[in-house]
Amino acid sequence: LSKKENIDNTFSGKIFLKKSIKLSNIYFSYNESNNWILKNINLEIKKGSKVGIKGTTGSGKSTLGNIIIGLLDPTKGQLFVDDILINSQNKLAWQKNISIIPQNIFLNDVSIAENIAIGIEPKEINLEKVKKAARQAQINDFIESTPNQYNEKVGERGIKLSGGQQQRIGIARALYREAKVILFDEATNQLDTNTESLIMQSINNLGKEITILFIAHRLSTLENCDHIYKIDKGGLKLAKS
Repeated sequence: LSKKENIDNTFSGKIFLKKSIKLSNIYFSYNESNNWILKNINLEIKKGSKVGIKGTTGSGKSTLGNIIIGLLDPTKGQLFVDDILINSQNKLAWQKNISIIPQNIFLNDVSIAENIAIGIEPKEINLEKVKKAARQAQINDFIESTPNQYNEKVGERGIKLSGGQQQRIGIARALYREAKVILFDEATNQLDTNTESLIMQSINNLGKEITILFIAHRLSTLENCDHIYKIDKGGLKLAKS
């Protein structure tokens, strides 16, 4: 690993996912004991693929997702993006590639455009880019049917939007910031099957430049994945390829 460590130790630029994300001999425990939540996980996620991770509540699937995106460090084992070993020195550079879409999307009581381009000063928002992201997320028809279109306020915590509309705003937000990896963490659990189907259609239209990770226990969420893995008793096995 000396070459990889050397790349890592001198790292000062950006990380671009060109080939794959690799997890090598990953173990994780929340305490010092050997009560492993994850044990000996080896996984390769190729760029542009859609990968599902399923398991029962408490099985460790969200923990694994958080290790992949650098929110948690493995107790043992290593995470590589292409040939770069990810650690504390370059973790932030890796995370700049990633957007997380959780079960509940955080929305401010501001315009739809400001929620899609969250964190950008209103006068600096690229409206054409917002519209493109909305089209890709299949939320543009709804937005353009509202009285103020992209200037429409969403209400406190998005109260004026349905759950499915909020999720698609979340997808548009990820696309606006040009995320190369999108993690859906139980994002469609609270949606009806018709709304979920629309969101999955949005995701399937995103193309091969974006790598999609699904953490879910509902099989309908995962049916269009290229590969589905199941976590059971801390281990990971291929459920569908």
